[in-house]
Amino acid sequence: MGIVQVDLFLTLDGVYQAPGGPDEDRSGGFELGGWQGAYFDDESGATVGAGIERLDALLLGRRTYDIFAGYWPAHDGDEPIAVKFNAVPKFVVSRTLSAPSWQGTTVLRDVRSEVRALKDRFDEVHVVGSGDLVSTLLREDLVDRLNLLLYPVVLGSGKRLFGHGSVPAAFTLAEPPRAFPKGAVSLVYERAGDPVTGVDVSQPAQ
Repeated sequence: MGIVQVDLFLTLDGVYQAPGGPDEDRSGGFELGGWQGAYFDDESGATVGAGIERLDALLLGRRTYDIFAGYWPAHDGDEPIAVKFNAVPKFVVSRTLSAPSWQGTTVLRDVRSEVRALKDRFDEVHVVGSGDLVSTLLREDLVDRLNLLLYPVVLGSGKRLFGHGSVPAAFTLAEPPRAFPKGAVSLVYERAGDPVTGVDVSQPAQ
């Protein structure tokens, strides 16, 4: 049985929208795109690259898929990430897409059943970006691992990973946190059942 891993870049206030560039995603009037670049360094880049190298399938929401499909096929051979993304099977969740342009793409309609089936076929299915899809996967308890790069910036607006309506869930650290030279921190969590609540920290441990 494989795993579904979510790879996300996050601000301190949980925003994941448009880390890579100002025009990446302006929906909702978001004008603060491109916030990740000031904190990029070789060490964090190598960590991202190592994670991408491990994946053997990509699972994307429609918005992220359109961005990737418009960029990576044109850069095949230019860099390892392009070679990897273009080579692996790709799955996009969409109600309207019928003829995907990116070679190797399959359209999924039923998240609950079809994503579970992917875990029987692949070792590591990675969800990159795709915040709306991630919210759905969390609600369906289909996320096995969260691979978060947390950046030392607060934006105050934008799409957030955990908003109203998030399903309660507990996670446990799967790897020791790792800090990078320009302030980003790698946090890797695995699903760990339901949250433990009702504990009074003012009382001594039994």
